Amino acid sequence: MIAILGAGGVIGNELAAILAERNTPFRLVGRNPRPVGRAEVFAADLSDLAQTVAAVSGATVVCLLVGLKYDLATWKELWPRIMANTIEACKQTQAKLLFFDNVYMYGRVEGPMTEQTPYAPCSKKGAVRAQIATALMEEVKAGNLVAMIARSADFYGPGTGNSIPNALVFEPFAKGATASWLVNATVPHSLTFTPDAGRGLAMLAARETAWNQVWHLPTSPAPPTGKEFIEMAAAEFGVRPKYRVLSKPMLRAAGLFDPRIRESYEMLYQSDSPYLFDASKFATEFGFAGTPYSEGIRITAQSCQRIARSS
Repeated sequence: MIAILGAGGVIGNELAAILAERNTPFRLVGRNPRPVGRAEVFAADLSDLAQTVAAVSGATVVCLLVGLKYDLATWKELWPRIMANTIEACKQTQAKLLFFDNVYMYGRVEGPMTEQTPYAPCSKKGAVRAQIATALMEEVKAGNLVAMIARSADFYGPGTGNSIPNALVFEPFAKGATASWLVNATVPHSLTFTPDAGRGLAMLAARETAWNQVWHLPTSPAPPTGKEFIEMAAAEFGVRPKYRVLSKPMLRAAGLFDPRIRESYEMLYQSDSPYLFDASKFATEFGFAGTPYSEGIRITAQSCQRIARSS
């Protein structure tokens, strides 16, 4: 059985749908998990060790897909505790641990990010991610745990309202409004299509030889620039590709009034220069390089149009 810690998030939902379709037994764990198909549901606070152990009991694979509030203080307090509790729970129950991660710990990278890119965080949130990723792989190196890290780039996709492309491009176009892009629309920016992330997690969890490694989840190569992404999206909506670029000074000012923008400001280094995510290791191993951007944008636009019509 597979236990999904962090049920209800977009990636957890994608993975759950795949497992349900395959009739793979799975358990959804969260503070208030909602049932999906025949899945078990288990309410737990993962900051509590006893509850975490109970949540993973009986599972052979544990997928840590938790999404915490985007707040540095929350991350500093809870991420190390949740990772420590999940590691200990998996050690006690002999379960394998798959951690879904981002790329914050790499910091600013010249050239493509790969699984061998060293950790050099240039943000406070990146330092937290480096800390917990290092703690996990140290347990692997010590032989205490079978685990892996699966990373994605920034993502977009159907039903992904908390992603930047969805919020700044798809949703405005669905409402007939002007799109936006962060800092620089002339540089390429890799984006992982959320259904591909779910599919990639399912494939990794089932491959015995994939464990005890770091993987980049399938992400289509040759990423578009922000301008090109917006133009493709506009074509799917049948609108003019009108957009504005949100500069750093604009965002700093907006952050004075919006804590979400304020918390995101330190990550803008990811948007001012090429952001290149290399998933060729996965493509070589599994024969899947990710959904082409044109198709992913079409699917996402159609999803946003359906939501807009129903609201």
